[in-house]
Order: sequence, then C-alpha cells, then structure tokens
Amino acid sequence: MNKLVNVCLIGSGRAGMIHGHNYISGVPNANIVAVCDPVGDVARDAAKELGIDTYYKDYKDVMADDDIDAVIIACPTKFHKDIAVAAANAKKHIFCEKPMAMNEDECEEMIQAAEKNQVKLQIGFMRRFDESFREAKRIIEAGEIGEVVSVKSHTRGPSKPREWMYDVSISNGPLGEVCSHDIDTVRWFSGSEISSMYAIGGNYRNKEIQDKYPDFYDNVIMNVKFANGMQGVVEGAQYVQYGYDARVEILGTQGVISLGDIHEKKVLTCTKNHEMKRPTMHSWTYLFKDAYVAEDISFVNSIINDTPVEASGYDGKMAVKIVKLGNESLRNNKIVNVED
Repeated sequence: MNKLVNVCLIGSGRAGMIHGHNYISGVPNANIVAVCDPVGDVARDAAKELGIDTYYKDYKDVMADDDIDAVIIACPTKFHKDIAVAAANAKKHIFCEKPMAMNEDECEEMIQAAEKNQVKLQIGFMRRFDESFREAKRIIEAGEIGEVVSVKSHTRGPSKPREWMYDVSISNGPLGEVCSHDIDTVRWFSGSEISSMYAIGGNYRNKEIQDKYPDFYDNVIMNVKFANGMQGVVEGAQYVQYGYDARVEILGTQGVISLGDIHEKKVLTCTKNHEMKRPTMHSWTYLFKDAYVAEDISFVNSIINDTPVEASGYDGKMAVKIVKLGNESLRNNKIVNVED
C-alpha cells in the first residue's frame, strides 16, 4: 500500500478522542478524515475539535465512503461486532478497542470477516506497546530472570462505576471493564494460555446498590494456572478513589521485574510538619499516553507493510473468553478449567 491511510473514528468518547488526536500529528503515513457518532451533535463537535470537515451519525455511511481505508472502533462494546463486520465487508481495516465484543461468538465472527476480506484486525491492548512493557518482554525472552514462574497484574480505577456497569450481564463486571488488559498482560508475559482459574470478588465500595444489583462486585482476585505450568494473578478494583493504579510483577527463577508506578510525578514534597506528599496517578489516559500513540503507529504500519498486527483478534477473543469463565468461577465459587 503506497498511500496515506485515511482513518475514520467511530465513537468519540475519551478513548476514541485519544486516537483522534494521535492521528492529527502523531501517526506517520495516516490521516484522520472523518468522525462517526450517533449521539446528538457529538460527531460534529468532535470533527471540529480534530479540525476535519466530514462527520457521520450512521456507521453505514462510513462504509460507503470510498475515501476511508480504516476505522477506529471506540464505541460501546455491544456495537463492536456489527460495525467490525460491516467494515471488513467494505474492505476497511479495523482497529477495535477492548473489550473486543460481548462474547466469543461475536469475536469469532469479527475474525472470520476480517480474514475473508483480507483486512487487518487489531485489538486495543495498548499496554503491549508501552515502552516499559516491551522492555520487560525483551528481558524475559533474553532469559535475564531465568524461567518465568508467575505473573501478577492489577488494575484499580478511582472512579465510581456508572449505572450500566452495575449490571454484570451487560458490563461483564470489573473482569471485563477493568481487567481485560491484565488478562492480556499475563497471557503475553507468560507466553502461554490460561488452563484453569479461580476467582473471588465482592462489593465493598458501592453497597448502596447491592439490593438492586446483587451480582455486582467492585473487587476481584483471580488466580490462574497456565498450560506451561506457570502461575498468575489478575486483580481488579473499581472506585478505589486514591488514584489510577496499574502495576505488574513478573517473578522468575533468577530474578523479578516490576512494572508501573503509583506516582504520577517524580516530585516529593516534605514540609516543616514532617509530612511527605507525592501525587498519585490520576488517569490511564496519562499513564499510557505514549502507548496509545505507539499502537496507532503499529496499526498503520501493519496496513502499509502488510504485516501481522501485534495484538490480534485471537488475543481479543481469548480475553473475552477468560472474562466469561472468570465470572462463572466467581458466581459458582469453584475452579473452572478452560476448554480448547
């Protein structure tokens, strides 16, 4: 492909606009040329913010626009499958934010549509593109900490869940909304698939809704075993309030790697009252800002060079599968084995 990749953003919420701004100046060989959002004047306002003229309210109009080569799907998860399949059938490459879809069947339909139409399908696991994560992967592959024994990954968000998140049948709970990245992280660093898991959880910070949403949990810990014998832990929490906290520990037979920092700035204030103060990380948008740019660049390069994407539809499907089985383990209080 010997031209600029023209991209349309579908869904202009926080994650979508991160990609939108990246494509204005941070992604070589690509342009953002249109925005699509069905809500009110959101598409028009987003297009104005991004300095472009074209916007749509119906994603089907995007598919009919021959000037668009690829789409960024950053709308609610329940719409991902239909939009991705339509894009594939229109011969447009697809970048889809996580979670990939509502269930494995939808994921598989997206994968098959992309393969049939020979278009790229990349999933938004931006942590794979974070400089520290990539360095950790290199260290593991170089054998610097010996054989990996266990991988622990946690994500804790500061904000109170929105109303729809309390309905686990829609949100898939924190395992889906918060821990999809952690699930992908432990798979990536272990180099193996999860073979069994046991999850426990509870509602500790949102007790006022427990009568209406008895299945909701705002804290979860999932212990996993990998097919290659390694161990793993995925932990997620919502409404922790103290800040955004995403960290990883990789323990080997001859060393350990720690990733992430709870602090946003390297400024430590000490006062005459013998008090110490250092601000915590306030948002994932700040922590993984550079990783978002890197994954967008990687997506465009895979299109131009016709190379495999670095976070595939299969990776997205496996995360969705583990979320489902993790919720089953939590609900039934039992170990769940992962079938092939």
